[in-house]
Amino acid sequence: MIHKTIQPKILYYGNPVILLTTINENGTTNISPISSSWALDHLLVIGLGTDGKAYENLKQRGECVLNVPGPELWEHVEKLAVCTGKETVPPGKAAYGCVYVKDKFEAAGLRRKTSAVVNADAIAECPLQIEGKIRYMREPEYMEGIVITEIEAVAIHAQEDILKEEHHIDPRKWSPLIYNFRHYFGLGKELGKTARA
Repeated sequence: MIHKTIQPKILYYGNPVILLTTINENGTTNISPISSSWALDHLLVIGLGTDGKAYENLKQRGECVLNVPGPELWEHVEKLAVCTGKETVPPGKAAYGCVYVKDKFEAAGLRRKTSAVVNADAIAECPLQIEGKIRYMREPEYMEGIVITEIEAVAIHAQEDILKEEHHIDPRKWSPLIYNFRHYFGLGKELGKTARA
């Protein structure tokens, strides 16, 4: 095997897609698709751009739901790729055709589900929903426009048909939608690609 040193524009080598729901100032719920996340026990770490509505909402209200879609929802996720919850579209988002959308649930064809602990709505179609409260936010000085956020999972909901025991998800029955170098995958063939590819 011969390896070559490369400089990719972005390093999304394969992460689950998260539809992050946060609370707007008027009490409605915003949806932000993100692809930078990982979990350690009941602590989740996500990366966000500081120019988006999700960052603004998390900073002001400190709670959210991490909704994990399955591969069959990729087209709903992609409908959100060019939407922002900010009435004044940030320049970085405007550069790839992003537009303000007041109701992202309607725009993506998704349904709201009332959460048990936090005020942000969950997404009914997502098989896994993790309600969370922000514990720490940090903007690394070496990465302009990015915030690293630690979230404590305070309630976790999974569809009954993907469980193999009372508290365990069966990976043979369900897998997350994966974002791999700006293309959507399940645990199989490619499903499509994002507008930003």
